[in-house]
Amino acid sequence: MLNKYPLWKYLLILLVLALGLLYAFPNLYPDDPALQLSAQKTTSVVDQSTLLKATDALKKANIELKEAELTSAGGTLRFNSGEDQLAAKPVVAAVLGDDFVTALNLVPTTPDWLSSLGAGPAKLGLDLRGGVHFLLEVDTPAAVKQRLEVSSSEMKAALRKDKIRYRSVAVADSVLSIRFLKEADLDLAENLLGDDFPEYRYATRESNDEFYLDVSFTEAATSEIESYALQQNLTTLRNRVNELGVAEPLVQRQGSNRIVVELPGVQDTAAAKRIIGATANLEFHLEAGLEDSGSDIETLTFRDGSGRTARLERDLIITGDSVSDASSSFDENGQPQVNISLDSKGGKQMSKVTRAAVGRNMGVVFIEHKSRSRFVENAEGKMEEVRRSYSEKGIISLATIQTTLGNSFRITGLDSPRESSELALLLRAGALAAPIYFVEERTIGPSLGAENIKLGVSSAQIGLLVVMLFMLVYYKVFGVFANISLAINIILLMACMSLLSATLTLPGIAGIVLTMGMAVDANVLIFSRIKEELAAGVPNQQAIHSGFNRAFTTIFDANITTLLVAVILFAVGTGPVKGFAVTLSLGILTSMFTAIVLTRAQVNLVYGGRKNKKLYI
Repeated sequence: MLNKYPLWKYLLILLVLALGLLYAFPNLYPDDPALQLSAQKTTSVVDQSTLLKATDALKKANIELKEAELTSAGGTLRFNSGEDQLAAKPVVAAVLGDDFVTALNLVPTTPDWLSSLGAGPAKLGLDLRGGVHFLLEVDTPAAVKQRLEVSSSEMKAALRKDKIRYRSVAVADSVLSIRFLKEADLDLAENLLGDDFPEYRYATRESNDEFYLDVSFTEAATSEIESYALQQNLTTLRNRVNELGVAEPLVQRQGSNRIVVELPGVQDTAAAKRIIGATANLEFHLEAGLEDSGSDIETLTFRDGSGRTARLERDLIITGDSVSDASSSFDENGQPQVNISLDSKGGKQMSKVTRAAVGRNMGVVFIEHKSRSRFVENAEGKMEEVRRSYSEKGIISLATIQTTLGNSFRITGLDSPRESSELALLLRAGALAAPIYFVEERTIGPSLGAENIKLGVSSAQIGLLVVMLFMLVYYKVFGVFANISLAINIILLMACMSLLSATLTLPGIAGIVLTMGMAVDANVLIFSRIKEELAAGVPNQQAIHSGFNRAFTTIFDANITTLLVAVILFAVGTGPVKGFAVTLSLGILTSMFTAIVLTRAQVNLVYGGRKNKKLYI
């Protein structure tokens, strides 16, 4: 019989609708803006007294608190608005001190029975929640140069071990040059290093009666180093962001050498840039003796502003990469210090070097990689930015080695508690494998995010109302079917967003509005086809059957091509483009179901099997 669904189809539709309502329902429970309290040290614990101290400080500051509770992760302070949350953070952080971490967070209010089923509200993007957006560029050539500088110490050690005399070792761009006075030494060095360091390319040259061995990475090795640098920077930035305590941050790769960082809820861009963009690292060197001289000695200035200098050996003991844990505290004189724990490899190297250097001084060098930018006119007469990278080195500590050092020791000589705290954070998070530069920076305030939500929802409501009125006026009863399908389509779309933990952005709301038009567009094609069949004298049941069946191919082809474009946008786009692509893709899939299957089910229930019933279309 025409226009009749079997029972299993109706049951399947009901099941889909039930699941859609279930997983869309949590969006009626928006997250509460909150402060997450956690202990900075193992000796500190977030307990009821900690919460009481925080709540008393908030009362004195006249900041309204919704709820305070202890959790397995520490403590949570809930607020009624994002403005109260932002105002409360410095108040709570000041009263609790450095022993506790106070982080912005969003706490779900979804009932437990829904959460147990995996249901939760859709995540809000940066443009709806507020926060900061950074686009960073990784200096991959600098990563290659840094790797060469590390290898230079190993090569010098190998040459000294085999008693091959060389004059100097210098790294320029992506080439390490070793200078010799005798060609015989050059030949010996090329054979030795070629066997010990096969990942390099070697080339010899002569200049001013001196002989040079130029060492560079192969193309494959260079590509591997650059890829590793980008991946390592991604990992390090994620660690640093986690140290900041930001809820649901985004750190992802864009293109070949760029990284996008989005920090929802963060408004202090200066603090975020200082932590995220810091390319600081530590190096440990022995102080050179009075009789030592030559290119293997480097004179550095202390960072305390005293103007003092010290001569250090260029050979490294270890770098900050060997640090497994670091925490800030104060020494017996009340001065800031950083307590450091090394990994097994770093601990063995430190023990090996200091065992033979008891009584000598060891310097801790703080290195910052920076860049200067200036605009110059190119050959085409246009101004372009030229960036030059450079490093600043300074000694933060020079102390006598009293005994063999192992996996744990401390660094003193820091300027302030903030410097010791940030240095500990950077060391815990890991060093960047290559310098990074800020290419783009955007800040979105919480009030602007709330305004975006209000305007976005308003536009969706207006669009929905206009579309529904048009369908009712033009298609009468069939318009009611289309409107019911449209409403359920939005419910299913939000359910998919929540179930997939997709992020809803302002362009995503635009994608939802576009989906509304596309959903009824399919119904318009079907209803117009039914009208044409009726005008041609085809019986009602046959007209309905033909309208749905013959319009299906057109609807399917149009939606598939749009879906392909949406997938491409998601694959190559970032940020707002991805948000639009997500809702558009999901909307296409849900609208295919509601516009064709659900609408026909309604038509079948009302008109199916009734030969003489008039069609109100």
